[in-house]
Amino acid sequence: MDLKQLRYFVAVAEELHFGRAARRLFISQPALSFDIRKFEEQLGVQLLARTNKSVALTNAGQVLLGEARRLLLQAGEAERITVRSAHGLAGRLRIGFVNSMLYRGMPQAVSRFEADHPGVEIVLKEMNTSEQVHAIQRMQIDMGCAHWGNFPSDVTSAPLFSEPFLCCLPADHPLARKRRVDLRALAQEPFILFPRTVSPHYHDLIIAQCVGAGFSPLIRHEARLWQTVVTMVGFGMGVALVPYTLRQVQDPRVCFLPLRGETLLSQVLLLRRSGDAEPVTNRFVEYLGDAGGKPGKTPPHLAPHSAPHSAHHSAPRSAPRSARSRRSS
Repeated sequence: MDLKQLRYFVAVAEELHFGRAARRLFISQPALSFDIRKFEEQLGVQLLARTNKSVALTNAGQVLLGEARRLLLQAGEAERITVRSAHGLAGRLRIGFVNSMLYRGMPQAVSRFEADHPGVEIVLKEMNTSEQVHAIQRMQIDMGCAHWGNFPSDVTSAPLFSEPFLCCLPADHPLARKRRVDLRALAQEPFILFPRTVSPHYHDLIIAQCVGAGFSPLIRHEARLWQTVVTMVGFGMGVALVPYTLRQVQDPRVCFLPLRGETLLSQVLLLRRSGDAEPVTNRFVEYLGDAGGKPGKTPPHLAPHSAPHSAHHSAPRSAPRSARSRRSS
């Protein structure tokens, strides 16, 4: 089996017509038919069911089509990277990241790194923690920025950032006028939270904070992205505990307040393959640390004693009804 055979097969499988496939490949129809027959004989399976009027994929053909597309894509990527390297370029750095990294300096780090290292192409792939672990094991990404999890022995983790949680409230909520919020004051409020299947780290950490304050949170709504959580709070649909870095979201309908007393920390981990010490990865981590704070430490601007931030705190304007007013009794 070679790449030419796969290209010919994919063309016929996608067109389901030998004439159109031949024109697409710039070869004659008899030559294409001969090569496909030879390919089937080589594999010992029938890939295409042919009649005088139609061409259809067999079950084996359906399976091969998906694999052939994947192999051709990988071959194209290998060719492109090789050509770049031949011109003195350094290749790619594939990075998996959780959504909140967009607020932790990832865009700035990528921009600066690519400006300083034009030979490196950075490819970002948004993934949850579990997806990143699998992608690292399959060598689909070179590093990941993820949350806590149970990591296999072939994936190493190291602290990248840590930060406290803030209480995210509708701007017209009665608690929004306070400087700090006692977590116990939220015991009767509807919470907006990640499903555990999406982010077990945040789900368990937030519930643990509430249980530590003496109550089990009333989870009214679930969302998959932090932007969605903040937007739902802005619509008065509930309250949420969010990482400190989310205070950067500019939404006049919400207020971010620090929690009173000690709180658990939200942490981001650097994931890599065990034994991997690629210099380009190490260098990018330095840029990421400079953009969002020193790796493994709470950045100074995220320290718990920093002044609270409210997108609309000093003089709340008219906003959607608060979570308290909309909560069912």
